[in-house]
Amino acid sequence: MDLEKPAGRPAAAPAGEGCLVVAVRVPVRIVVLVLVVPVRMVWDALAVAGRFLNDTVLRPLGRALLWMGRAVFVWPFVGLWRYVLVPLGLALAWLGRVLVVLPAVALHRHVLVPLGHAAGWLYARVLTPVGRVLAAVGGAVWAGVVWLGRCLVVVPSVWLYRWVLTPVGRAVAWCAGGLVWLVATIVSWVGRGLYWTARILLVLPALAVWRWVLVPVGRVLAVVAREVGDALGHAWRIAGHLSLAVGRFLGTVLRWVFVEPVRRVYRSVLTPVGHVVRDAVLRPAAEAARAVGRATRQALAAARASVRETRAGIRRALLGEPAGAPARAERKPQFTHRREPTGPEARTLGSSTTALTKD
Repeated sequence: MDLEKPAGRPAAAPAGEGCLVVAVRVPVRIVVLVLVVPVRMVWDALAVAGRFLNDTVLRPLGRALLWMGRAVFVWPFVGLWRYVLVPLGLALAWLGRVLVVLPAVALHRHVLVPLGHAAGWLYARVLTPVGRVLAAVGGAVWAGVVWLGRCLVVVPSVWLYRWVLTPVGRAVAWCAGGLVWLVATIVSWVGRGLYWTARILLVLPALAVWRWVLVPVGRVLAVVAREVGDALGHAWRIAGHLSLAVGRFLGTVLRWVFVEPVRRVYRSVLTPVGHVVRDAVLRPAAEAARAVGRATRQALAAARASVRETRAGIRRALLGEPAGAPARAERKPQFTHRREPTGPEARTLGSSTTALTKD
């Protein structure tokens, strides 16, 4: 902590900080620490509650709402698109091709193209010669109009501009320049007077207030604000350590009050009871069920073998032995369990004739 100073050395202010900074820092940090610790503890408690609520309520609820949204909105529209709109669009495209595209192609190929060829022949053989004749006549008429316009309009306009309008414009421009110079001179002197008046009456007093009042007050407020900010940072970190310690203490208390008794009850009571129930009830019941299943399978196998032998005997009695077939010896069915070996090397629960213990 910054509030604790190492023993044996006096507390010296860092370079560039005066006594005002040191005098403001300690009380500000103490006050801010007292105010921030409850806020940080409440904030940490709310963060833990928010994470628990997010993991146990909001995330499963969001997944359920997402699945429900898919089931209510997405899947029906996907089915509508896939099984209704796409086939309907294909059918409409086929109808449009049959009813619109093919007739339009036929109209273009058999009607519009011949009409276009006829129009091209008409343009090349009739309209082009007529247009050339009209262009020649129009060119002659336009040349005559241009010559008349030059003689009647352009030449008089040039003479009027050169000998009348140009001297009058120069005189007007000279008079306007003099008037502008006079007005600019008057405005310049008036502006200078207003500038010095405003500078003396407004700027210099405002500059003095800024330099000798606002700047020192601003520096003091900046120091106070900086120290308050630093104090808030240190107090927030210290409050975080305190909140972590309180949280660990509460977790330890909850663990020793609730978790450890439940764990000991589970380990000392429920686990032995479960073992007893498993050894005394569940395993004998499972062995009995397996024995009943084994006996049932053997009985069914014997019944199937008897049925096969009876069917074969009836076939031999009615149809006789097949020609050229060797005589078959009567075989008695032997039934063994598929999962247990037979013979002298079979492993049993009461013997030690295993690969590791036999002689």
